[in-house]
Amino acid sequence: MEVKRCGWVSNDPLYQAYHDDVWGRPVYDSQELFAKLCLDGQQAGLSWITILKKQQNYEAAFANFDPKIIATFDEEKIEELLQNPGIVRNRLKVNSIIKNAKGYLAYVEQGNDFATFLWGFVGGEPIINHFHSLEQLPAQTPESEAMSKALKKLGFNFVGPTICYAFMQAVGMVNDHLVDCFCYQQGDK
Repeated sequence: MEVKRCGWVSNDPLYQAYHDDVWGRPVYDSQELFAKLCLDGQQAGLSWITILKKQQNYEAAFANFDPKIIATFDEEKIEELLQNPGIVRNRLKVNSIIKNAKGYLAYVEQGNDFATFLWGFVGGEPIINHFHSLEQLPAQTPESEAMSKALKKLGFNFVGPTICYAFMQAVGMVNDHLVDCFCYQQGDK
């Protein structure tokens, strides 16, 4: 018997594993949330599978998304990254990860918890949606718009409301698995 997945998942085994084991699973670790937010920003204008296939390259190129290391990247390092065929070689996107690392550090160095901040936009618990078709999934919500504005105030970029909503879906702040998807009930716990 074939497993029923959300309609956006292709037959690519990497994509299926991402859908089955990662997408929509709540993440509460601040640095992991930072990494996922940066990766979602890299998706702008591209398909998620493109970034997913490059995720390991991003982790290697950006010091496992350690904000303390990334914040020290200088122009020489940026030029090196722009020659790396394993990532999206776009200067604005490369610079955004560095800018986001600096915003993250400034926020946590004031004694704030990044995970608590982000989860605050959904009241600290996943929002369980009950969508029956892909057409029902929103591109953005009032929560993702609020998150986007707040992150921009902290100095982040590539965090528009659509990117923020995709991020919220990915890290389980919202359960947008379709109700007939086998992962839907797992996210409802």
